[in-house]
Amino acid sequence: MSAIKLFLCLLCITYLGSNELHRRDLLIRILKHSTQRPSRFTITEIANNELGVRELTGHNDGPKVEAYLSVVKLRKGQPWCAAFVSYVYQKAGFPKPRTGWSPDLFPAARLARSALPGDVIGIYFPELRRIAHAGIVTQQKGSWIYSTEGNTTMQGSREGNGVFRKVRHIRTIHRIADWYTERGAAK
Repeated sequence: MSAIKLFLCLLCITYLGSNELHRRDLLIRILKHSTQRPSRFTITEIANNELGVRELTGHNDGPKVEAYLSVVKLRKGQPWCAAFVSYVYQKAGFPKPRTGWSPDLFPAARLARSALPGDVIGIYFPELRRIAHAGIVTQQKGSWIYSTEGNTTMQGSREGNGVFRKVRHIRTIHRIADWYTERGAAK
């Protein structure tokens, strides 16, 4: 199927070029709106573009925070790390995940053995006996996972005040979920 799309695209380029089309920006717009699946890089790029977002009053509020919460139909004042993950995936064009509850980001069918850019990490909090924080993997270097996370702080709190870049040792990651792969098969 993708070979056919590529062939048709090349055919269109050849046709448009042969007629000396003066409006070549039309071709660029057509190519931008193709039905190609977004890359893992798209997910991390969207997440990283949110770096620097801060709560307005420190109570899970503010225009961007409320935009994250609205994706999962929650009102301001609710914890929003999982809503941030859902927001990023929605902006990238994925239908799922859509949850404000961080444990729901890690169903068995989505669990992965290793982290790839765009995957979701879950941090376990023993006092709550559950995953209580989530973020998006941007890269892995050796035993270290680099992530972009909402509702955290520089210290890594699960009840933070903004979107931050975090570096966590792989041993501190309780679960990794693959929402990029269509069926979420384990890697």
